Amino acid sequence: MRPFRNMFRGDSQIGNDSLVDRLEESLLLADVGPALCDAVLDRIRQRSRRESPKTEFPEFLRAALMEELEAALFPPGARDSTPKLPERPWVILLVGSPGVGKTTTIGKLAYRYRQEGRRVLMAGTDTHRAAAGEQSAVWADRIGVDLVTQKEGADAAAVVHDALRAALARSSDLVLVDTAGRLYGDRNPMEDLRKLYRVIGKVVPGAPQESFLVLDATTGQNGLQQAREFNRAVAVDGIVLTKLDGTARGGIALAIQRDLGIPIRFLGVGEEAEDLVEFRPRDFLEAMMGSSEETGIDSREASH
Repeated sequence: MRPFRNMFRGDSQIGNDSLVDRLEESLLLADVGPALCDAVLDRIRQRSRRESPKTEFPEFLRAALMEELEAALFPPGARDSTPKLPERPWVILLVGSPGVGKTTTIGKLAYRYRQEGRRVLMAGTDTHRAAAGEQSAVWADRIGVDLVTQKEGADAAAVVHDALRAALARSSDLVLVDTAGRLYGDRNPMEDLRKLYRVIGKVVPGAPQESFLVLDATTGQNGLQQAREFNRAVAVDGIVLTKLDGTARGGIALAIQRDLGIPIRFLGVGEEAEDLVEFRPRDFLEAMMGSSEETGIDSREASH
């Protein structure tokens, strides 16, 4: 579904006030969230009164919406936040709910950094899901990186301890840590994550240098609650938004940025190793809203 389909066509016969009302509906359908939706529309109405648009109103509305949403997604100073991996090993912890694509995302990140010439090690701590270990092994073999994991049911903290020791011994540049996304037995998954976080810091002081939350783009407003819970557990530094195909709405990214200040770092736009792209706000919004003539922009093309 494309919430913004045909909204900004220059030949629209809809009145200005009605068009703004339709825009509100489209923003909510795109999972932007009511708080950000109200704030953006208030600013657009103020701009309309102040600037007296000289272009066709749909064109003015689209341009104003793009500017307001881009500012919400990429606040001042955000461009300087991308680390250059100065420490060795640089540890990235990936967290997220079941089924969002954490293991696949780690494989894509490993491929990305491997292509940059970095020595990468994957730590498979999701030992309670047999498929996770098998999937990690396939990715590691496919892209030529090291993998440290243990037998099914092994303690996640023990796995990450061994993985980091191996990374130090092998002078690895980067360690990508997979995590379990569900409850096993009577354990609290957030407590398990906190324990994992503490063990990482003991083996490599200052690590993890980054914690990424992997989030399904189709999850809707539930994604905001997920972000709050994981952020309380491990202080999330960035979002990886997955499953962003031609129908995904993805507006939850804006709600998370506004409410929690967590930037979007990468977008997963397909199943191949190359299908993880850096987040660019303008391209993301173009893919979400479509062009002024048509809305069928492929999210993968718009992200390059």
